[in-house]
Amino acid sequence: MKILVPVKRVIDYNVRPRVKSDGSGVDLANVKMSMNPFDEIAVEEAVRLKEKGAATEIVAVSIGPAKASETLRTALAMGADRAVLVEVPEEVGSAVEPLAVAKILNAIFAEEQPGLVLMGKQAIDDDSNQTGQMLAALAGRPQGTFASKVEVEGDAVTVTREVDGGLETVRLQLPAIVTTDLRLNEPRYASLPNIMKAKKKPLETRSPADFGVDITPRLKVLKVEEPPVRQAGSLVSSVDELVDKLKDLGVVA
Repeated sequence: MKILVPVKRVIDYNVRPRVKSDGSGVDLANVKMSMNPFDEIAVEEAVRLKEKGAATEIVAVSIGPAKASETLRTALAMGADRAVLVEVPEEVGSAVEPLAVAKILNAIFAEEQPGLVLMGKQAIDDDSNQTGQMLAALAGRPQGTFASKVEVEGDAVTVTREVDGGLETVRLQLPAIVTTDLRLNEPRYASLPNIMKAKKKPLETRSPADFGVDITPRLKVLKVEEPPVRQAGSLVSSVDELVDKLKDLGVVA
């Protein structure tokens, strides 16, 4: 079985994003970039399935600027067998909208004919949480979102999902699309030998036009602002003082 794993290049989760002075977006100049954490989990799960003998090949895919090849090399170092970069102009960067991403992935899905698509439930830059669901709809395949456990059993996959009420288990007929949640696994660190081997693994570069997909934005960002600074708290000496303060704030009558 072949597994397709889409990955995205985003600002490293340890970096505090800075808003541009004109409020037009997030400043990416001289900022550390890395693989989206949820996508790292998807790559790790694909590698584990291959190690168990449930998969024979892992194909990593990224849609972004030329520098996204570094993210794909990370996926290859973690255990992916080959990679496909759908390159977009530098000024577009990671701003390709979810629907365009889903259309490109659907075209790749039709070409590669994978048995399973494993992808992060959302990217930490835009937090859209839409691409997996859109891909499933376009491909006409079953989906299991927010997966905390994935088990491949013959021609089906059992997915344990994290929902508001607890856990839900669904059984999906392959091929299927599964989006990963944080508690699915702990991604491995790529060893130095594997990083060196990754440089020799095949990485194919394509363009959105190869798949007949228009990536022109349908949405317009009007303004980006920093969240308001949280005001400092204050100490009270008694319950009566606390109640008085709450009354002043209109929290209690």
